[in-house]
Amino acid sequence: MQTKIITLSATVLFLPLLLMAQARHTVSGTVRDAASGETLIGASIFLLERPHSAVLSNAYGFYSLSAPPGNYHLIVSFTGYRSDTIPVSLDHDLTNPIQLTPGAPQLQEVVVTGNRNANNVTKPLMGVQKLSINEIKDIPVIFGEKDILKTIQLLPGVQSAGDGNSGFYVRGGSVDQNLILLDEATVYNPSHLLGFFSTFNSDAIKDVTLYKGAIPAEYGGRLASVLDVRMNDGNDKGFHGSGGIGLISSRLELEGPIEKDNGSWIVSARRTYADLFLKLSKDTNTNRSSLYFYDINAKANYKLGEKDRLYLSGYFGKDNLGLGNTFGLDYGNTTATLRWNHIFNSRLFSNTSFIYSKYYYNITVNDANNNIGINSNIRDLHFKEDLQYYANADNKINFGIDVTHHTTSPGVITASQSSSFNGLTIQSKYALESAVYFSHDLSIGNAVNINYGLRAGLFTVFGPGNFYTYDSAGNAIDTATYTSGQVVKNYFNLEPRFSMSYKLNDVSSMKISYTRTTQNLHLLSNSTSSNPTDVWIPSSNNVKPEIADQVSLGYYRNFDDNRYEFSTEVYYRSMQNQIDYKNGAQLVANENVESQLIFGKGRSYGLEMFLKKKFGQFTGWVSYTLSRTERQFAGINNYSWYPANQDRTHDISIVGVYKINSKWTLSGDFVYYTGNAVTWPVGKYDVNGKVVWLYGQRNTSRMPPYNRLDIGATLQGKKTKKFDSNWNFSVYNVYGRQNPYSIVFQQDPGDPSKTQAVRWALFRWVPSVTYNFKF
Repeated sequence: MQTKIITLSATVLFLPLLLMAQARHTVSGTVRDAASGETLIGASIFLLERPHSAVLSNAYGFYSLSAPPGNYHLIVSFTGYRSDTIPVSLDHDLTNPIQLTPGAPQLQEVVVTGNRNANNVTKPLMGVQKLSINEIKDIPVIFGEKDILKTIQLLPGVQSAGDGNSGFYVRGGSVDQNLILLDEATVYNPSHLLGFFSTFNSDAIKDVTLYKGAIPAEYGGRLASVLDVRMNDGNDKGFHGSGGIGLISSRLELEGPIEKDNGSWIVSARRTYADLFLKLSKDTNTNRSSLYFYDINAKANYKLGEKDRLYLSGYFGKDNLGLGNTFGLDYGNTTATLRWNHIFNSRLFSNTSFIYSKYYYNITVNDANNNIGINSNIRDLHFKEDLQYYANADNKINFGIDVTHHTTSPGVITASQSSSFNGLTIQSKYALESAVYFSHDLSIGNAVNINYGLRAGLFTVFGPGNFYTYDSAGNAIDTATYTSGQVVKNYFNLEPRFSMSYKLNDVSSMKISYTRTTQNLHLLSNSTSSNPTDVWIPSSNNVKPEIADQVSLGYYRNFDDNRYEFSTEVYYRSMQNQIDYKNGAQLVANENVESQLIFGKGRSYGLEMFLKKKFGQFTGWVSYTLSRTERQFAGINNYSWYPANQDRTHDISIVGVYKINSKWTLSGDFVYYTGNAVTWPVGKYDVNGKVVWLYGQRNTSRMPPYNRLDIGATLQGKKTKKFDSNWNFSVYNVYGRQNPYSIVFQQDPGDPSKTQAVRWALFRWVPSVTYNFKF
């Protein structure tokens, strides 16, 4: 009986789409780079005779477009490539692979986001930013290593967590409220060298998409945003390589075919060598110290038939920091993704993924009396099944399932027999996060485009282990022991998603969206930005899922034949079950860490403006964010709303790239934002000869405003058929502003009755030179 009800419901739901599909024929295929065989994500495909029928190629380059029987011209375009016009006769379903040729040299170097038919105006999703890799490579950054995370911080609504940190805030969310994906695998710590570099080697990446407003139903698990990063597939035409040599790091990428036109592989690696300079020191502790990272990206794919393709990709990265023989810290990420693409027919595409992700850190401390080791990790085993059904150009359905097994191991402490410390193993926690989702892209006439969907998630915490219940003061009032697999707690959440765009005319539109998101993994950190030794914990009987509801309204307009894009959005986000810490909270190696937490509410609202020039000799953008982010917790500031750590009133970014001629390209960026909200001491008193500071209300003071100018220049070398090279010169923080990393209060040595505020800054200015090559 239940089966019959489900079958009947599905028939009623899909019958209108099936009836529409029967009266049409479909042209489908994959869009690729003609030179390398790389799939092109987000290429625009439409019929000249039906211009409102535009579709975009999906994450694997697949497209499907249906229309009534007849003769048409298929128009295909993608940024940085020559558009193509292909005659098609739709008297039956047609498979039509497409290969686009890279554009003319003057356009290749000026890479833009979007395409010439104004998808940013017509598509319903708002708060979506796409970045091209060449665009990222043009922007000057510290140490000359092109950085995805530093570049997205120049976009509206995205704010840097500070110098020396890869973390970022999106519309008032904290750093752990961003879902960062590399080929669908979660990256829990996206930083190298304590945040000076990101984990993403730009040589290995082909597509970057940030969702900060209307998040599609296929994504879940974080409150604020999704950063979806896709790796290159590799060149299936021939063997090629590229790389770069910088002042403190180098990189090398190799790629080639497994079988020409049917499969390819790619390996990309990089390493810093700052530690080699430490060996030159005459100080014994210094020359025995270490300071480096390395990472490797690898991927292979193979075509099994006309309808099937396998992908296997992975990432491994490790950081090592050591001070002589006394202290060591190593940490890193490991990911692996196995994917199977299957085309059931011209309208139904599926992707099946098996994913592994791990983040770990190890600390060693050695002295005359103690030898201590601390290690912690979080591991995921993840299965996904995603399907896309293209009924016609006006109707597309996405649906699927998503299951992740989480294992969080907060810490294992080992100590030598002579140590004054005892070993400790903190109980691991296990959870299963499951979800089903559905979304529908619907076009109504030529003016209205709608995306609506629902994500239904179930988060289950299970044994084995001991689980405590705490009162409001953090005292354990009950203990329960669970066996392996026994359910401790279930949380069920429904996450509706809705977006709509209304075309005012051919070049402008209004958009509105509502998004609910939930988060069941929570980062515990002693700082306002992420650190390698931060610990993740799951929701539990004491810790509820974080929940956010966001509404957005926006106006979009293109100018001058879509050479310029302008958008402005206003948003309001409310947040429940936000986490903060009690005064003096102990978060490291604490078996009862949940007793150190307090829970409250949050809200964020603001205005974002974005103007971008996409084509021409000069390209760039200006972004401005006016925002407010607040929190409310019992026991903090008399339960009044107060500025959150990530509250920034103003945030301005200006980016420009100017191609002088075929040899020289100049670039620069300027950043200004309001200083972080902080808590200063309001007094001090003496306890047994030691100064104890008395702090005022939470976050009622501000750090000084942050501002910085970076410039860069690229000199193109002589190009041949087999070799290409360039020199990149950059200066980070040109005018040497000492932006404070922290401010420390201390007694004035000359007059102990007075207090000094000592400003610590990381960098004055940093020049860089990098030699890049391709063969």
